[in-house]
Amino acid sequence: MSDILQAVEDSPDAPAKILVVMGVSGVGKTAVGRAVAERLGWAFQEGDALHPASNIAKMSAGMPLVDADRWPWLDVVAAWIDRQRTANVCGVITCSALKRAYRERIVGGRPAVRIVHLKASETVIAERLTARVGHFMPPGLLRSQLETLEEPAADEHPIVVDASQPVDAIVDVILGHL
Repeated sequence: MSDILQAVEDSPDAPAKILVVMGVSGVGKTAVGRAVAERLGWAFQEGDALHPASNIAKMSAGMPLVDADRWPWLDVVAAWIDRQRTANVCGVITCSALKRAYRERIVGGRPAVRIVHLKASETVIAERLTARVGHFMPPGLLRSQLETLEEPAADEHPIVVDASQPVDAIVDVILGHL
């Protein structure tokens, strides 16, 4: 860990830093988020684990979520972020956060929360989804996620990373921005 990050973490008055690793399904949020958290010694939360059973059932059936499905889930994601901040514990959480309104719900008004946007070509992501075993999100929903995606704007100060690289290279890029 860099001396700067260690100094920030060691300061009792510093707010906890939270990274939200976002992107469409299959882009590598879990692998990257977990690797960043491990490298920094931060808490990790898989955002998909916070979905209500009804969302999982809907996606498993090949039906895309609509805003009404997502709002309660995003509130749970925001609550996790708030618990980490209240406890002054740094962390990484994965969340598709496809629309700006979703990101405002989980990041807005929360100092030290930073978006990491993982991007890759539709071909790369589709190949990953097809090879993935045991996940509720079917490859057929990729197109709906790409159509829903509103890439973070410059005023959101995202860390944008090419997710077609190896995980360690992606983590190095992210840490370089911190």
